[in-house]
Amino acid sequence: MSNIKRKLTTILATDCVSFSKHMEENEENTLKSLNSCRSIIDKKIEDYNGKIFHTAGDSVIAEFQSPVESVKASIEFQKEILNMNDQTDITPKLSWRVGIHVDDVIIEKNNIYGTGVNVAARLEAKCNPDQILISNIVQQQIKNKIKEKLFQAGEIELKNISNKFDVFSILGQYTDNEIELKLKKNKNIVKNKKLKFAILPFTNSGNDEDSGFLVDGIIEDLITEFSMMREFDILSRQTSVNYKNNYGDLGEFTKAFDLDFVVTGSIRASGKRVRINIELSDAKDDSVVWSNKYDRVLEDIFDVQDEIVRKISIALLGEIEISSLQRSKRKPTENMTSYEYLLRGKEKHHHFKKESNLEALKYFDQAIEADANNAQAYAWKVCTLGQAMFRGFLEDPEKIMEEAKQNIQKALECNENDFECHRMLSAVYLSNHEYGLAEDHGQKAFQMVPNDPRVLAGFGEVLVRVGKIQKGLELLEKAFDLDPIPQGQSSSDNRLKDLILGYFLDESFEKVIEIASKLRSIDQRSCLLTLYSHENLNENFTDTREFKIFKSDYKNDDWNNIIDRFHIPDEKINSNLKDFSKRI
Repeated sequence: MSNIKRKLTTILATDCVSFSKHMEENEENTLKSLNSCRSIIDKKIEDYNGKIFHTAGDSVIAEFQSPVESVKASIEFQKEILNMNDQTDITPKLSWRVGIHVDDVIIEKNNIYGTGVNVAARLEAKCNPDQILISNIVQQQIKNKIKEKLFQAGEIELKNISNKFDVFSILGQYTDNEIELKLKKNKNIVKNKKLKFAILPFTNSGNDEDSGFLVDGIIEDLITEFSMMREFDILSRQTSVNYKNNYGDLGEFTKAFDLDFVVTGSIRASGKRVRINIELSDAKDDSVVWSNKYDRVLEDIFDVQDEIVRKISIALLGEIEISSLQRSKRKPTENMTSYEYLLRGKEKHHHFKKESNLEALKYFDQAIEADANNAQAYAWKVCTLGQAMFRGFLEDPEKIMEEAKQNIQKALECNENDFECHRMLSAVYLSNHEYGLAEDHGQKAFQMVPNDPRVLAGFGEVLVRVGKIQKGLELLEKAFDLDPIPQGQSSSDNRLKDLILGYFLDESFEKVIEIASKLRSIDQRSCLLTLYSHENLNENFTDTREFKIFKSDYKNDDWNNIIDRFHIPDEKINSNLKDFSKRI
């Protein structure tokens, strides 16, 4: 009878990432960090009834009677190590990988042997930093017994192991690591359908409330980056922000907008470091398609944003044109002080209040002072000046317009490829009735960012006026689809008013009347165009809401001047509208 002792057990293998490299760079600090990590790891293994067999300092082999306890121990020590790294300025900040497998092994005194040990070690070697990979047999034992999600990471070959293994990753706040689902495994991705998704507001998981501007700025930049890609439709920032207030739950929201995918996550800023946890989920069944965790210095934020856009694009499309993701010319600035002021200014701009507007202008001036070549600071200053002028926050509109023009020109000198500049120039030229230039700049903005609702609406407004009505209406409809309630508004009226003008110029008078019925508040232009549409359809309009409002609120207005501000180049239409306004 053999004296060899065998048992079925759970093996955990963990290893410190790049330990030798850290030792070469700073032996004393690396050893201090290692000892701090090992005190956490060893205690968690003990707390969950594990036993350590092998240790080389920077690596540990342990066994557990329970797969659940081995996984919980791993999650707990990864969590504590990451928290410790957050709370110290000492470098290096060490990361650990974990592999877990269940198998029959040989126990001899204080040693453990067998293929199961090798499998756990090979799984650990396949991990990204901070990741936990488990074999299929472990997954079967722990599913529905831990709160963290399990995600199938594919079938892999392990070095010197004959069989292939189905492996799973554990996804949670402290274990999120890069996982990519192969396209062939995602049955919900339809190649001939343009994918539609939303980036929802990320949680600010830091203790510093003042870092909220950074969280908002990073997400806004990501939405802008995806708006530059024609393969996707992405909801506007404001629509995503509104979802918590307007919808009972995420499922209701995704159904209302017919979303295919949703991006969620959290951002934690601590000093000069920023940690981003991000997850891409299938909106139909809530399964995770891709997940990753980034822990970088703030100066690397543009590279992180680029990688997120690239990874999500590859996860959804399978392949992308790399040239479409080249961002070197789109970086607002290399100066992080200027970038911080830019984000602070944008956050204040989005409040749409006089005090916040003035604060935003100050921040944009500070961004420009820190980097005189920050094109986006000039462009956003123009946008904020426009907000001040149209909402009456500042006096002397002529002076504001002149300052806006100077800043747009300066922005273009800094970066002629800044779409914000071309978007704003298109609006300025439209208001000056310079329709050719308005179309040229609108086209440039649209070519750069074909899915930004502001660009779609602005360019669409120009196109319907210059006779390219069907294309203009297509863009206006898409702007409404992606951004039904624009930033700074409490209803969809602004989007609907644009559509009313477009369908009026298309002589689709029934459509004009239909859309006007959805307006919460009837503005002068929509009121007149709707009444004119009734007349062209030989309909009596004296009992309509528009007629009553016209008589009570607008009858004595200077309609010749108002109609000139409709910016319609066809003088015959203008003349007919002016005559009609006198006859009502």
